[in-house]
Amino acid sequence: MPLNKNIALMGAGHWGKNHLRTLHQLGALHSVLELNDEIIDLRKKDFPDVVYTKDGADLLKNPEIKGVVIAAPAILHFELAKKCLQAGKDVLVEKPLALTVAEGSLLVDIAERGKRVLMVGHILQYHAAFNRLIEFIEAGELGDIRYIYSNRLNIGKLRAEENVLWSFAPHDISLILRIMKGQEPHHVDAHAGSYVKQGIFDTSLTTLEFKNNVKGHIFVSWLHPFKEQKLVVVGSEKMAVFDDVSKEKIFIYPHSIDFNEDHIPVAVKADCYSLEFEQKQPLEEELRHFIHCIETRETPRTDGREGLAVLNILEQAERRILA
Repeated sequence: MPLNKNIALMGAGHWGKNHLRTLHQLGALHSVLELNDEIIDLRKKDFPDVVYTKDGADLLKNPEIKGVVIAAPAILHFELAKKCLQAGKDVLVEKPLALTVAEGSLLVDIAERGKRVLMVGHILQYHAAFNRLIEFIEAGELGDIRYIYSNRLNIGKLRAEENVLWSFAPHDISLILRIMKGQEPHHVDAHAGSYVKQGIFDTSLTTLEFKNNVKGHIFVSWLHPFKEQKLVVVGSEKMAVFDDVSKEKIFIYPHSIDFNEDHIPVAVKADCYSLEFEQKQPLEEELRHFIHCIETRETPRTDGREGLAVLNILEQAERRILA
């Protein structure tokens, strides 16, 4: 069923082009704000019927536009989101919400006082495989959560404007907070290295400590020989792996630990199996959720406060790195 064309897109570059394509397919795209003429010319080849503009002020004054998706560089997220919210628009801003907790807090405050939808683009929260894993965990199949770790590694696009911690880690922090039901860690530590460009971290390792002795770590790098995107959840009964590079995506390992007559722990390995889930496009699910929240005024799954919690961990990790 076609949707109302009431969503504007700010930024049609590297990731914004995917928002453009998906919003266009959904029939929800009103117009695109893009300042780069080369990017506009490229997008016009594939989407000639879309309205492109360089006038952000005119876009925000347009009463036909109810929501705005911000896919501009991270350094612009705060200012653009602030202007959109103050103009009475609902906002989906790509991760990170902002570059400081203070800026993120201000955005959340503006959105709540103005009764605006503020959503953060933590796209893996809308991945059908991850949500199937959440169902499995919440059904008690893993037992008590003991340890969570994630690897997000690749050799690919190197950023000059943001480091790997801020570029890659928000996804994994968001997933871990979801598994922990919103509980935030009481201690954060981190280490990082800059090897390609001085001052820009290419690799980082962040450790998180939660109550009940639950721990986790997040290893991210764009200096890695192959692509790896794995989230591992170790429970008292089973272990689970969300492997976004594989076809099956979710693997369950029902290994157990026994003790021999000398009270020495012995690993008892069992065959792993995969979980079935409904195949859906995460970006489409994310944008449908945003549109749904605009129409119903429901709080998004990844709302401003969830984005702020992720931002708080990022800021703590960066302080530890720079200390």
